Amino acid sequence: MSNRFLALIENSIREHWDFPAYSDYNSHTLHYKDVARRIEKYHILLEQAGIKKGDKVAIAGRNSSNWAISFFGTLAYGAVAVPILHEFKPDNIHHIVNHSEAKVLLAGSSVWENLNENAMPDLKLIVELDNFSILKSKNKQVIQVRENINEYFGKKYPRSFTADNLAYHQEQPDELAVLNYTSGTSSFSKGVMIPYRSLWSNVQFAYDKLGYIRPGDNIVCMLPMAHMYGLAFEILNAFNKGCHVHFLTRTPSPKIISQAFTTVKPILILAVPLIIEKIIKNKVLPELDKTLLRVLLKLPYLNQKVLRKVRQKLVESFGGQFGEVVIGGAALNKEVESFLQEIEFPYTVGYGMTECGPLISYEPWKTFKAGSCGRIVDRMEARIDSPDPENEVGEILVRGMNVMLGYYKNPEATKAAFTDDGWMRTGDLGTLDKDGFLYIRGRSKSMILSPSGQNIYPEEIEDKLNNMIYVAESLVIEQNGKLVALIYPDWEQIDAAAHPHDRIEQLMKENIRQLNAELPAYSQLSGLKLYQEEFEKTPKRSIKRYLYQQAIGN
Repeated sequence: MSNRFLALIENSIREHWDFPAYSDYNSHTLHYKDVARRIEKYHILLEQAGIKKGDKVAIAGRNSSNWAISFFGTLAYGAVAVPILHEFKPDNIHHIVNHSEAKVLLAGSSVWENLNENAMPDLKLIVELDNFSILKSKNKQVIQVRENINEYFGKKYPRSFTADNLAYHQEQPDELAVLNYTSGTSSFSKGVMIPYRSLWSNVQFAYDKLGYIRPGDNIVCMLPMAHMYGLAFEILNAFNKGCHVHFLTRTPSPKIISQAFTTVKPILILAVPLIIEKIIKNKVLPELDKTLLRVLLKLPYLNQKVLRKVRQKLVESFGGQFGEVVIGGAALNKEVESFLQEIEFPYTVGYGMTECGPLISYEPWKTFKAGSCGRIVDRMEARIDSPDPENEVGEILVRGMNVMLGYYKNPEATKAAFTDDGWMRTGDLGTLDKDGFLYIRGRSKSMILSPSGQNIYPEEIEDKLNNMIYVAESLVIEQNGKLVALIYPDWEQIDAAAHPHDRIEQLMKENIRQLNAELPAYSQLSGLKLYQEEFEKTPKRSIKRYLYQQAIGN
């Protein structure tokens, strides 16, 4: 059967048998043949535990080689993978395991120590993700098999295990592959049913369009593998291409990320805007603001020399060997994007969502239009629900091979997600220009209707506010018919400047006064509230907006 995701994976293992596949950062390396062997041993455990094709297998742990092996092994067996973000609270993990009807849980040790096995009574098997040891099993024979796994493996493949022994599950295009529980910005978690055709389409698109990636190239895996953006392009795409994936097994702080880029020198970098913006705002723009540089930037010839040097410094900070930086997950700050354009930095912005596994739009950096999020990808269509899609904002509707089957055990939400003629509602607002480039204006659920009937897109106001002094991030909400700004100040910069904390509120009021001078009357801000800690976010680093809708007065 053509267009099979598991056929791509099987073929990649064969073709790259002796290539390095996975390394836990600063630890041991597994080759593709090692991954294949571990998948087969994992299958022996699943079979012994009585796991059948179509059963759900939950995976909750930090990014690691074993996480990826568990994921590919689950699909290759014919079971359904249920990735769970390791940062979820225990009650959330219990709920997802039970709601998904998972029969197996693979949990990292730091996750398992906070879980209650009695809260997940239907599990047949619980495995420690760190070393594949058996934590609990309803079939006691499984423990004995795990302790003697090499012996059982030898019996199954008495001569030797080679690439010719690979025989993975023969999936159908609409068969359920992944059940991914979102943690959205506007609603609570739902189980997104992602079919094999979506995995194949996303991976095939990356194979066709990212031609600068070659077998043996390095990839740094720093985005959460439990989220489709990181999973699809740092893991599925990389494995299909024969790349060497380096997992950041600890929380990817800016320092750890910088070290990894310097030593690994990745060929592709996936980033959320927050990472890019912090690097630009905290490391690059302050340098350019120095008196001498400001003078040099005003001189045409020296201006170009300075910008080239800045570009080179920024490229080197990402390892210096990447084809492009792909930014996704949320809107990119306009000031930062203008700067990246000016120095001709090789970046592009894509757009997607879990429900499309994830890709909806993308364009290579050399032909990318600033302010857009690329063109609609292969095997997908999009339209804007407005009379004038190029100029009048409307909801973005999509359909095609990437689109989900629906929400698990939630027919009401599934029905609400689709139009009568089969288009999926993204919940995002945008326009589509004559060249097919998509522009995001905001989320339909976050749009605020002013008392005078004007549509207000809070993201646009937030984008301006985030550029003002000492503002790290912000939210604009509607309260009693008025607009209020919730602000998390950049306390790190404030402390570095030795600025008194008790004067920050007054400084933020001045920021709002300046901002209101630029805004039309109907979208001006009437108040503010300061936060000591950054806003709670989804796995893709978007603020969970719905948590703050009633923030004032609480």
